[in-house]
Amino acid sequence: GPTKDQNRPPCLPTDNAMEGGAQQSSLWEPPEQDGGPGERDGGEGLPEVKRSQPLFIHGSSRQLPQEEPRASSLPSIPNPFPELCSPSNSPILSSPALGQGPPREGTSHVVKVFGEDGACRSLEASAATTARQLCETLVRRTRALHDHSWALVELHQHLALERCLEDHESVVEVQSSWAPGADSRFVFRKNFAKYELFKSNASLFPEVMVSSCLEANKSMAHSELIQNFLNSGSCPEVQGFLQLREAGRKVWKRFHFSLRRSGLYYSTKGTSKDPRHLQYFADLTESNIYYVTQGKKLYGTPTEFGFCIKPHKVRSGVKGLKLLCSEDEQSRSCWMAAFRLFKYGMQLYRNYQQAQARLSQPPWIGPTPLRSVSDNALVAMDFSGCTGRVIENPNEVLTAALEEAQAWRKKTTHRYSLPAACHSSPLSAAIHRTQPWFHGRISREDTQQLIGRQGLVDGVFLVRESQRNPKGFVLSLCHLQRIKHYLILPSEEEGRLYFTMDDGQTRFADLIQLVEFHQINRGILPCKLRHYCTCVAL
Repeated sequence: GPTKDQNRPPCLPTDNAMEGGAQQSSLWEPPEQDGGPGERDGGEGLPEVKRSQPLFIHGSSRQLPQEEPRASSLPSIPNPFPELCSPSNSPILSSPALGQGPPREGTSHVVKVFGEDGACRSLEASAATTARQLCETLVRRTRALHDHSWALVELHQHLALERCLEDHESVVEVQSSWAPGADSRFVFRKNFAKYELFKSNASLFPEVMVSSCLEANKSMAHSELIQNFLNSGSCPEVQGFLQLREAGRKVWKRFHFSLRRSGLYYSTKGTSKDPRHLQYFADLTESNIYYVTQGKKLYGTPTEFGFCIKPHKVRSGVKGLKLLCSEDEQSRSCWMAAFRLFKYGMQLYRNYQQAQARLSQPPWIGPTPLRSVSDNALVAMDFSGCTGRVIENPNEVLTAALEEAQAWRKKTTHRYSLPAACHSSPLSAAIHRTQPWFHGRISREDTQQLIGRQGLVDGVFLVRESQRNPKGFVLSLCHLQRIKHYLILPSEEEGRLYFTMDDGQTRFADLIQLVEFHQINRGILPCKLRHYCTCVAL
């Protein structure tokens, strides 16, 4: 019998198979006929069948035989509703979907999001729903303070891995990559460190870890060099020692790693950068980077600063995970920021710019959500005259702040003290319990974990009850990626109750006043209070 052309798509007939009388300007363009590879013997009594090349199908009135699928001859139509695409996110509607009316029920997906208190909320999302859109929906429903620090965290509890989704990532696509039955979930919480690399990049990328770049740019300052990398959407060449867990074993070895444009490498001979000694380690473009939360317990990490490179093809189990461990939190933060820049480039900076632009726009129309005092909402005021005025001169603002601090430190003058009768009222003694930064009777260990999850950024804080002093409180503050705890003690003088952290040198009528003061003035603290840890109920 005749030989079939294996390269011809089955859905499109050849010119010889078209209906009689049809125009012969075909959809296929035969190649040259010089006995090339396109010619085949058509068999006895049959015309020769030519190997054909596909062309773009334009609109045509040509009718195909009835036995062939009609949809295959229809032109490709741009989809006016990209959010209703198939899971492959194709911008072109597939042929079977044409003329069938509303989209199928499969185009909507149910996404479960958990809060830090374990409560769950189910949301309906399309394949095009991004992590930022889902966060904005949850912010509106929980009536939380709208800012760009809210994040959706992918958590694999059975592997002790977690990562913050980027704003542009598809939530449905990430959820579809999970193994069936795996203990994986989305968690809605704060992440103040998400865009910290664009705010304090010089401290995030230590000079010792990008020294190879400085050798070629000795005339350029370190901060300026890092900023140039960020502006161009590229990643600096990061290098340093990391602990590596050998595949299939529980042994950790120390190697010198280098992140280059072509990928992540480690040296088999000290710190040598000779190509003979560099071993390719991982393809970061086809992987996701996760923090390891319980490294010592599950993986036996040498330190608590572990992270993991998880290829997309690894759906469940420890096999295939590339486990690494750094010596301190600063080194781990540098590597994690470099991996994000390496994988997403300018998209990461565009996400940051869009988040900044959203802050200047009203997030929704309707009742104003509960707001809290922050450093962005406070301005310097002068109340010396009949009416108050906003101080715009920076020098005058600094002078007023110094005078204010001196007034607070006066022992005999209580400008901001409430009457003695108010101090004895139960409302005044418990008003701090209504504030989002107050976490009640939470332990020191839970405090450090909570601040660590929401970002080790300078100024992240919370206030809790003291476990050692039943009448005292503790201000827990993050500075230089370390968490410090300051004891707040109540005291009474001349029938007036006040709170202090410096043995009465600076006194406050209540904890709200103490927090608001240190949001403007550093006082005895190493930095101002910038971001408070909070948990919302879903």
